[in-house]
Amino acid sequence: MANQRFKIITLISLLSLILIPIQSVQAANLKIAIVYADGGRGDNGANDLAAIGLEKAITKNKLSRLDIREQITNGTLGDRITRVRFLAKNNYKLIICIGTAYADTVKRISNEFPNTQFAIIDDESVAMTNVSNLSFANNEAFYVAGAALALASKTAKISFISDKTDLAAAVNLQSFTYGALSVNSKVKISNLSIDQNSFDDIKKLIADGNDQIFSTWSKSDLVISTVAAVNAKSKKSLISGVNPDQFFLNISAGKKNQYLVINKRYDIAVEQIINAELADKNILDILDETKGIYGHRYNILLRFEVIKVLHPQSLLMVFGLVSIPN
Repeated sequence: MANQRFKIITLISLLSLILIPIQSVQAANLKIAIVYADGGRGDNGANDLAAIGLEKAITKNKLSRLDIREQITNGTLGDRITRVRFLAKNNYKLIICIGTAYADTVKRISNEFPNTQFAIIDDESVAMTNVSNLSFANNEAFYVAGAALALASKTAKISFISDKTDLAAAVNLQSFTYGALSVNSKVKISNLSIDQNSFDDIKKLIADGNDQIFSTWSKSDLVISTVAAVNAKSKKSLISGVNPDQFFLNISAGKKNQYLVINKRYDIAVEQIINAELADKNILDILDETKGIYGHRYNILLRFEVIKVLHPQSLLMVFGLVSIPN
């Protein structure tokens, strides 16, 4: 049994989510707004995940859609400010903003409207007591990803691909490396920083024997399409990443060539902040006492969608038998 290979189609493990009791309330006059990132619904990424949480909250709490307002930005700071300020002026009690790009907007408008409750998903930089910063423990995600890929690699060669302009790349690589070395001290980790012209560099990684690739590149389908093109001739590598950041993992080429997907559960965050508002509660854990930042930092929900080879004992090592550094 220990040496038997098997495929895990879906494995869901949720760590350390806060539970908020939902009280019976009259929500007829409670106006809630959600402001999506560029594109709105149908983006196959952050907005669609957020919309799932919204729909669950509407159904569970029997909310009237007349009291729910959904807004889409054109991506400019001015448009974001105009839309969020409009909602606050029109007495929306809870305004949920999707994505870190709303940080500046939420800082400004939450200060103008101190009696309005705001939430920003996937950010923890807004130091206002009427703002819930709902973020995710990225260090845990990258640590577990490193461990999982090191265990799965047949060549003991894995790689970490990031955007050349990503300021968080070094920190994320460090967590990834800690995870990989914790389960295989001999694994070789290649680090590649790329731009849109790095097709040949990615091909070389695969040619050099890196059979497991973790990518944080999100500007295009470059990494996924390159891996898919190489694999179409001679399958050598599988790709992993974080959803919805790397939403290209959801396209056909991504699904066919992926190993590990780590989901940031925007849907759970959206549903919980609405539930809290209906129960006349807030989600305001202390995230940074010195700066005065409050909200909740979710541990990552791990969803292994297409794991090709992972032994049972290896799975136990990933879940609980490895320590995650702070």
